[in-house]
Amino acid sequence: MAPMILFPAIDLKGGQCVRLKLGDMAEATVFNDDPAAQARDFAAQGFRWLHLVDLDGAFAGKPVNAPAVEAILAAIKIPVQLGGGIRDMAMIETWLGRGIKRVILGTVALRNPDLVKDACRRFPGRIAVGIDAKGGKVAVEGWAETSELTAIDLARRFADAGVAAIIFTDVDRDGVLKGLNIEATLSLAHAVNIPVIASGGLASIDDIKRLLAPDCAILEGAISGRALYDGRLDARAALKLIAEAA
Repeated sequence: MAPMILFPAIDLKGGQCVRLKLGDMAEATVFNDDPAAQARDFAAQGFRWLHLVDLDGAFAGKPVNAPAVEAILAAIKIPVQLGGGIRDMAMIETWLGRGIKRVILGTVALRNPDLVKDACRRFPGRIAVGIDAKGGKVAVEGWAETSELTAIDLARRFADAGVAAIIFTDVDRDGVLKGLNIEATLSLAHAVNIPVIASGGLASIDDIKRLLAPDCAILEGAISGRALYDGRLDARAALKLIAEAA
């Protein structure tokens, strides 16, 4: 079995690395004003992937932090997955052509599922779907709007589409270090045959231990943001635990 992937997150706002609290753009904490240096640091620590979000892009509906993304791509060799404001095939092609390994489609997965399916056919293994849930219902447009659809309902729409992964974020836990919503994440993972990545609330080494329990073997991995930045999660200790479990 492949080892669990721990994805360090870089969220971009105004060209800086930030973390939001509960998805609120007004509650942004700046952790680094040099995203490329932060990416190099994560790569040097031994992470195997990088999770990147253009927060301004998610709200604007188009890429806003492209210069920072390109600086990150130039700075590291590990694969990068990118989400935020990617709403059409031209943008998908552009980012994959520039070296992004996997693009994450969020709002457009709800608004235009056919685009996701088409992209999966054209770029096998390189399209992920981001499903963000508030109270179990799918949130879109940078979490500014909530739909009536449940996360599982949306995921099932892509059951046979060839989606590489679903990134499931519990918005109610994001950036507040309450711990991952393992129960909801596992429910989603069991409802579809697509690899699921847990996101939102990872707070400490205890979350890593929980993710390494047998029932979580179905998950591809998890994303960590604020806990890595403020030192609550020791990267070396977390990666060592994951390596030992594998």
